[in-house]
Amino acid sequence: MNDHEYNGCCACGGCCGGEQEKKQLVIDFLYLDLSVCGRCQGAEKNLEEALAEVSGVLDAAGFAVVVNKINITSPELAKKYRFVSSPTIRINGFDLDLEVRESTCQECGDLCGEEVDCRVWVYEGIEYTEPPKALIINAILKAVYGGQPQGSVSQQEYQLPENLHRFFAGLKKKKE
Repeated sequence: MNDHEYNGCCACGGCCGGEQEKKQLVIDFLYLDLSVCGRCQGAEKNLEEALAEVSGVLDAAGFAVVVNKINITSPELAKKYRFVSSPTIRINGFDLDLEVRESTCQECGDLCGEEVDCRVWVYEGIEYTEPPKALIINAILKAVYGGQPQGSVSQQEYQLPENLHRFFAGLKKKKE
């Protein structure tokens, strides 16, 4: 065998028992409603498609993806998850878009009987009512290869936004 020939151990194909442990990429998808809200449904669909497109790269880079779909059904859950606007996608605790903009959401307004705003996303200067797949893919790849932004959600002070307070109060009123 010459100096440049690979002897079969260790790049780790498992020959020496040293299979590398996968790093975790945790994605939290937080939403108010998947039954009628087009924004939440679109965010879920785009997240699933984005993950399908980058899954090979993530696997090759040694990452296991954990997706937590969290339906925020009460002010208590909103506080627990420090929920600011629906829908929200966080990667390893960081919002994929640090700027939160909102506009009137007819579906969620109809759901709770109040005027409610839901999230809009700005990507490359254009406003979208659901996060574009490219925005999600770029955020995932940045989390894997470019490090994380400063200050995770858990480090910020939290107060239930008035918009969410109206939503939950409206839901409660409709149930009574």
